[in-house]
Amino acid sequence: MIKYICRHCHTFVGEINQAITEQQLGFHFLTPDERRDIISYNTNGDVTVRVVCDYCREALEANPELSLLASPLQ
Repeated sequence: MIKYICRHCHTFVGEINQAITEQQLGFHFLTPDERRDIISYNTNGDVTVRVVCDYCREALEANPELSLLASPLQ
């Protein structure tokens, strides 16, 4: 299972419950540093992908100075 969670507010964004490759998801386009920052592999085989939800994206676009904080929207 692949879970998508907002990196800022930790809101559940969605999940994929079928067999799908990292290439189909586009993970192969990420640099090693980006992969470490965005993707977590859990011990049970699940994958967590940290993205930005619409609410946080809008808040950051309206208030760019928030991106300077370590946890801007918690």
